[in-house]
Amino acid sequence: MRIGVFEDDDEVGAALVEILGEYGYRAERKTRGADLLLGHRSYDAVILDLGLPDGDGLDVLRKLREVSTVPVVILTARNDERSVVRGLRIGADDYLVKPPRVAELMARIEAVVRRASPVEQGGPGALVVTGDVRVDLTARTVTTGGTRVDLTHKEFELVEVLVGRPGCAVSREVLMDRVWGDAFLAVSRSLDVHISTLRNKLGRPGLITTIRGFGYRWGP
Repeated sequence: MRIGVFEDDDEVGAALVEILGEYGYRAERKTRGADLLLGHRSYDAVILDLGLPDGDGLDVLRKLREVSTVPVVILTARNDERSVVRGLRIGADDYLVKPPRVAELMARIEAVVRRASPVEQGGPGALVVTGDVRVDLTARTVTTGGTRVDLTHKEFELVEVLVGRPGCAVSREVLMDRVWGDAFLAVSRSLDVHISTLRNKLGRPGLITTIRGFGYRWGP
């Protein structure tokens, strides 16, 4: 299991990586919140300090939760009630104050990872039907009116993300992150071009709706 340690203090960061290694985790230390936003899919869980050099950790967590549910344990010197409440409400899975007791830290990491429920592949939701459009997530095929639609890899990935929440708006950030792996730096024009091409291939006006200033929605 790979743990991302986001800590700007060299001594604390090195100690955490060493301790996690002793417990069998593969730990990687980074110092910037930007590294978490761009690389969160590399980790099974994250230990996040709030005092990062490129921004407040709570702001980083808020942006992270727009695109990811990776378990996050905040580990910080801030012990005031307001910070604790804000951290948990924004989306932290747990909150610990420095210095932590090693056994407790390990137990809390295990707990948040255990609570995280991975999406099952090939289950009841593997086939999504909207009108005469059928999306088979297991076979990775799309048909309209019984005719198969030839989609590129990225076009199908866009469909896969959209049908995961049919009838609900999906933000541009989520789409960019899931398909391009870069929600915050990639040229978002790529998304618009791919959506336009996808609409033309599907030939079903209104199937993918633009939510102005936010993103896109699959279905009515």
